[in-house]
Amino acid sequence: MKMPKTRLLDVARHAKVSPATVSRVANGNPQVDGQIAASVYAAAKALGVDLTLNRKNRTIAFVLGNRDTVNEFQSKVLLGAEAYCAQHNWDMQFISFRRDLNAPPTNLQLPHALTKTNRPAGVILSGTHSVSILAALREKKIPFAVVGNNIVGVWRPEECDCVYTDDIRGSAELTRHFIAQGHTAIWYIGNLRLPWFARCYKGYEEAMKEAGLAPKYKEIHSEDRELGYLGVKSLLASGERPTALFTGTDQAASGAYQALQESGIRIPDDVSVAGFNDTIGDVLHPGLTSVREFPRELGTHLAEFTLRRIQEPNLAPQQLLLPTELIRRESVRRVATAPARATQAR
Repeated sequence: MKMPKTRLLDVARHAKVSPATVSRVANGNPQVDGQIAASVYAAAKALGVDLTLNRKNRTIAFVLGNRDTVNEFQSKVLLGAEAYCAQHNWDMQFISFRRDLNAPPTNLQLPHALTKTNRPAGVILSGTHSVSILAALREKKIPFAVVGNNIVGVWRPEECDCVYTDDIRGSAELTRHFIAQGHTAIWYIGNLRLPWFARCYKGYEEAMKEAGLAPKYKEIHSEDRELGYLGVKSLLASGERPTALFTGTDQAASGAYQALQESGIRIPDDVSVAGFNDTIGDVLHPGLTSVREFPRELGTHLAEFTLRRIQEPNLAPQQLLLPTELIRRESVRRVATAPARATQAR
């Protein structure tokens, strides 16, 4: 629904600019001087006018970075964002974007859809991205919101609209749960090159040191199921016999399950296992103890922040930290004061 032409004229008079300038600002034209655009938005806000109603392209791009598939977690983020956009009469465009996360910033090329004339009005960054894309979007004056847990490189979150999951606290809570069940030989399996694994490790490390225990981790430079499978196989081959394994995602936990079962090690009788994100924990056997995130709500707030940035480009950056919830299932059991050693089938 477009706003009446008289309202655009009101904004033009209030901002002391031409109606054509108001129209260009409403359509997000990056060529408009920043101060002029700010005065137009201020006039519109004072008059209670939503300039976005007159945008020719009412589309938000959901840019999934460096993912081969839309896994269970990302699917729910996308659904939450899409539902919020639909409620506010905006469309959503899905873009898969892959780039070397360690490449120099000057080599970054944004997806073509974000550089054409009739580009989306804003962007949601999910998946894994480097700091370079943040700078590129700012240079193009494209409003965006980002999942704060998944940025590779040094950046200043307080300068961006971002939504976080409180994964550090959630990981610490999960580790304390292991410790409360009598476990001391607790290993973390993850890929510390990736920010969410590194953040989960930080929470694990804090809880271990708090209990006077030495943090131990097995790092595999992979993701998802393969990471857990290779991590457990490598750990067993080294002769280590943990009583508890914390894998950085549920997907990695599924790989850990397979590796343990192939080795004749029972879950949880010989080794307790936990994951993170609670996307497939209830379909694994035994049921996987995990830390629940809220990906649909994450997507909802990312879309909310993006639309608000389009409507109020001079608003101070917004950050939101979403809580987590420890979900206890059958994969973790209590051990005696002197933990029994896991045995490997011959």
